[in-house]
Amino acid sequence: MTEGRSCPLAYRYEPASLCKNPEPVTEDVLYIVGGLYGNPLALDEIERMAVAEEQAGRRVRLVFNGDFNWFNASDELFRDINDRVLAHTASLGNVEYELADASDGAGCGCAYPEFVDQAVVERSNRIMERLQSTANQYPDIQERLAALPRYRCLMFGGLKILVLHGDPESLAGWGLAHESFSTGNDSDVRRWLAATGADVIACTHTCLPVLWATATETPSGVVVNNGSAGMGNLKGDRRGLITRIAAGPSPEVAVARQEVSGLAVSLVPVAFDGAAWLACFDQLWPAGSDASESYRHRIISGTALAPEQVMFPSKNS
Repeated sequence: MTEGRSCPLAYRYEPASLCKNPEPVTEDVLYIVGGLYGNPLALDEIERMAVAEEQAGRRVRLVFNGDFNWFNASDELFRDINDRVLAHTASLGNVEYELADASDGAGCGCAYPEFVDQAVVERSNRIMERLQSTANQYPDIQERLAALPRYRCLMFGGLKILVLHGDPESLAGWGLAHESFSTGNDSDVRRWLAATGADVIACTHTCLPVLWATATETPSGVVVNNGSAGMGNLKGDRRGLITRIAAGPSPEVAVARQEVSGLAVSLVPVAFDGAAWLACFDQLWPAGSDASESYRHRIISGTALAPEQVMFPSKNS
């Protein structure tokens, strides 16, 4: 396997081990923030959203499930993003794993599947090299990143919420990617829900949003992938997305929602200042740079995904 497509053994875990000791959550709302990608304006907006919830009487726990670093390849921004994120509940993405202790031959650690163009893979490897050079100036942050778990299981509202980065077998797994649901992976998802004992699996890593549910079946289960908190996820839409889980109804702004045992699982937009973020991005990654080639179009225009393509009701087995 080439760099950027390989999956280090240290990324692997057994599904049955992931929810053995769930951590109780006392807050009223979970914000699960995947793929911030070093966007400080998205983080500003997420913090503002949490404050608004609290002003309405709902306590919020922010949970960052990896890849909160990526575009923040400057001394000031690297320190700022990590200090702010690590003040909350966090777990590793492949980016943080490789910043804390680079794996031999893993490159960016993305474990890109075959359908991803090799030029994208190579650019991601070079982005990681630049970001590692920045991270190496901050051994204290590297030490804090190295201490993060690869996944978390939270007991919230009487349900087990498994928060991870890739899928239930690997930190950088693509088994819960939009592309995997599009080609039909219900049997794998059901097997993972049964093996982990989770009621909800919340992931990120693969850049496109997904909301899958067993609907009226018993036992019930939901998988939610927020795509990216720091980049646009939908057609013509610059906004990021986060996963919000809480009792009661979903916010009206949610682009997709599913109820499970009294909890509403929602994909909620992060309406950061897109123009200001583009200006910041262009300063960090000017025209012709690897990140500009791979991501600038998405930052401006979002993806090709329509909102109705986010939902994947399960198929009866």
